[in-house]
Amino acid sequence: MSSVPNQRGALGPEAREASIARLKATALPGKELDILIVGGGIVGTGAALDAVTRGLSVGIVEASDWAAGTSSRSSKLIHGGLRYLEMLDFGLVKEALHERGLLLSELAPHLARPVPFLYPLTKPFLERPYVGAGIALYDLLSISGGHSRGVPFHKHLSRRGTLRAAPSLKKGAFVGSIRYYDGQVDDAKYVANLIRTAAHYGAHAVNQMAVVSFLREGERVVGAKVVNHEDGSQFNIRAKQVINATGVWTDETQAMVTDRGQLKVRASKGIHLVVPRDRFQSTVGLILRTEKSVLFVIPWGRHWIIGTTDTDWSLDKAHPAASSKDIDYILDHVNQVLKRPLTREDVEGVYAGLRPLLAGENDSTAKLSREHIVAHPVPGLVVVAGGKWTTYRVMAKDAVDEATRTMDERVPPSCTETIPLLGASGFKAAWNRRNRTAEESGVHVARIEHLLNRYGSMTPEVLDLIARDPSLAEPLPGADDYLQAEAVYAATHEGARHVNDVLTRRTRISIESWDRGVTAVPVVAKLMGEVLGWSDEQREREINHYIARVEAERLSQQQPDDESADAARLGVDDIVPLR
Repeated sequence: MSSVPNQRGALGPEAREASIARLKATALPGKELDILIVGGGIVGTGAALDAVTRGLSVGIVEASDWAAGTSSRSSKLIHGGLRYLEMLDFGLVKEALHERGLLLSELAPHLARPVPFLYPLTKPFLERPYVGAGIALYDLLSISGGHSRGVPFHKHLSRRGTLRAAPSLKKGAFVGSIRYYDGQVDDAKYVANLIRTAAHYGAHAVNQMAVVSFLREGERVVGAKVVNHEDGSQFNIRAKQVINATGVWTDETQAMVTDRGQLKVRASKGIHLVVPRDRFQSTVGLILRTEKSVLFVIPWGRHWIIGTTDTDWSLDKAHPAASSKDIDYILDHVNQVLKRPLTREDVEGVYAGLRPLLAGENDSTAKLSREHIVAHPVPGLVVVAGGKWTTYRVMAKDAVDEATRTMDERVPPSCTETIPLLGASGFKAAWNRRNRTAEESGVHVARIEHLLNRYGSMTPEVLDLIARDPSLAEPLPGADDYLQAEAVYAATHEGARHVNDVLTRRTRISIESWDRGVTAVPVVAKLMGEVLGWSDEQREREINHYIARVEAERLSQQQPDDESADAARLGVDDIVPLR
């Protein structure tokens, strides 16, 4: 079955129906896909782009929304992982730093950017040379990849220099610091862009499409039976190879096929707090050591993201809940270095995610491996698990390498190291002419800069919506950073199917506004409904569901432990369309 490129990479309603039709056609003789990918997180969408740019016919299905799980709930960092140097895991750090440079300089300069951090030093004499040597090695490992590092080198700061960079730190909390750089990205926005890029090259991508079972011919997996959550219909998708990239759900999806030679994945919960930028003064982020791991204080537009925790999680995987204990843990640790302590009233947003860690003998999730593994447990099925967000492209390449190893025809090697995401090509030129774009469009230059940092050189597509309907240049209620046009664009181009998709992943309104998006919901539902053809009843259900979800999350964050927080969050089911 040939792949017909979607020239604009748009994932609107028509594109979704066309992809479904193509996936259904795989049941016909000789029309099977080369590769079917299960899971629409960073690794699955990365595998879709890797496979389709090798000339293969590719389908990818996601049970919920693109990046709905782990891939939208990270620390938003692209980094090598300083703490892995202490574990002497130089290979993992070097690999991750290579990918960091690629993302910042080549693949997604419109989405990823450098971010400075201070590593506070608390002991005189011995700590500075020890930590300084580690960060110097970190910088050294990043220059061995043959391309731009994408970030400046580190610098040692005195106590006075540290206070100039971060005036809100307690004077007695440190003796000096080292400033170093890593990268930052909106993880969910990146995944939405990544799957659009895969669709641009011809991948057939459908979200809200869950695997019910795998198709078998003897021992061999030859595809999957899926259910379309939008209308309840079921059909078969046939493929020469299936790649299982389901992250923390790996054990469950593997169990549909075999109980032999399974990879085992443990879920580790990490939570983050979002507080307004004015709650403390600093021009840089912070990395703080805790008794269990590290704590980041990360600049995030007009906010700070503070996290994370690292605790074992065995409850609901779709909606991990942050408890009151988790929130207190982060506040207690960050307040050890701040002049004015943060309180619960300063917390604007909270989110929780699960890391898919390869299970081992160790009881502590903080010490489980962040390496990834690719396995072929039965013929026709490849499983990829573990790893970290930054190294998604390597994981995707390794999974596709394994899937194509047994194919009869010769398959070209991976080329994603040279494939920029949509919006990357021409980004610098678009940025340089942003003032002219503002004059031509009538949209303020600050808004143009915001759009360029989210859509890159595809910004004219958003501006076209405003040109046709000038009211879309207005901000969403209660979320001044985002334009109404972005909610429309999410539905027409980025595959958003529900208001939750827009407020939680295509934008970050759910964690960046005090009401967590409740004020914006009616407007978003109206704008999306016009694109997706919602009835008045469906629109009201979307609004009511989102409000109930926010209430359930707030309630869960008041609970003392994981079990009660999980029970409170599960008080609201996922929304399904009217049928």
